[in-house]
Amino acid sequence: MLLLAAAAAQGAELLAFSGSNPGGGAKGIYAYRFNTTSGELKPAGLAVETTNPSFLAVSASGQFLYAVNEVGGKGMVSAFSIDREAARLTLINQVSSKGGGPCHLALDTTGRWLAVANYGTGSVAVLPVGADGRLGEASAFDQHHGSGVNRARQEGPHAHEAVFSPDNRYLLVPDLGLDQVLVYRFDAGKGTIAPNDPPFGVLAPGSGPRHLVFHPNGKVVYVLNELASTVTAFHYDAAKGALQDFQTLSALPAHFTQASTAAEIATNAAGSAVYASNRGHDSIALFDIQPELFKLAEPEHTPMLGKTPRHFTMDPDGRFLLVSNQDSGNIAVFRVHQRSGELTPTRYWPVEQPSPVCLVFVK
Repeated sequence: MLLLAAAAAQGAELLAFSGSNPGGGAKGIYAYRFNTTSGELKPAGLAVETTNPSFLAVSASGQFLYAVNEVGGKGMVSAFSIDREAARLTLINQVSSKGGGPCHLALDTTGRWLAVANYGTGSVAVLPVGADGRLGEASAFDQHHGSGVNRARQEGPHAHEAVFSPDNRYLLVPDLGLDQVLVYRFDAGKGTIAPNDPPFGVLAPGSGPRHLVFHPNGKVVYVLNELASTVTAFHYDAAKGALQDFQTLSALPAHFTQASTAAEIATNAAGSAVYASNRGHDSIALFDIQPELFKLAEPEHTPMLGKTPRHFTMDPDGRFLLVSNQDSGNIAVFRVHQRSGELTPTRYWPVEQPSPVCLVFVK
């Protein structure tokens, strides 16, 4: 019994991987060991050397990891096998993302299909995933068209994320350049997509939608707008795949007037809070979700112990939030209050890594 109590006190150890951008001497994907009780994050070295792996996804089995590779104007998606004991990755294969500047990817609930958003050329593709983790050539592709009011950032389409609906019937793609969240009907048998009816949800001109998250109830979607630094709440009709906005709030403090752009958004498992990161203000905004109405309260802000919090993720138990501070080159860990959602730093200093941009856990 004493041994069991001691093991529980020490906590479980999870493997995590972090993608990077080329800045600061980054070489690829880095590995970490995370203690689920203390919140300590320990570096485990370079998992694999690969070019500009800016966003990662792990298979439900924990056997494979996928990464987008932004290589000039040529977009690629890489598949790796995971060696848990050695905390290393081995390349399986690499295929085209069917566009330039891929920035996000996601696996559907069956694990047989992977969707990738190409920011540079404004398109989305679906790739088949084999039982051995190997990627096939695209089974579906759609090119976005149009532009927005911000001539510097919205000169054309910029697909920024690909998110499968909880029931796996739809694929939602925020496009920063179009001020739209495009909705596709998804066929999980064939790996194909088709424009939904209605085909998109609309954001205010110049918003620049970047990422979105479903509320745990599956009936509300919160969209983070990069350019406007706002969060827009949508009612989501799961039967029709339709979006109807009902609220927009700033993710920044009212007194803040310097340059800042929004980056990542998430909810807690209880569905009582939304988190959104601000690059420039270098904080995470915590919005309380009002019960039943699902409207957001004015946010509170927590400094991120670094510069440019591009991405953050929660551990599987939702007890810790880990943020990738891209420009200061560190990953900071915060404890999450289980009722209020409040963030407090752990006693550990942020872990240094060159240009971290995305961290994922292997469950």
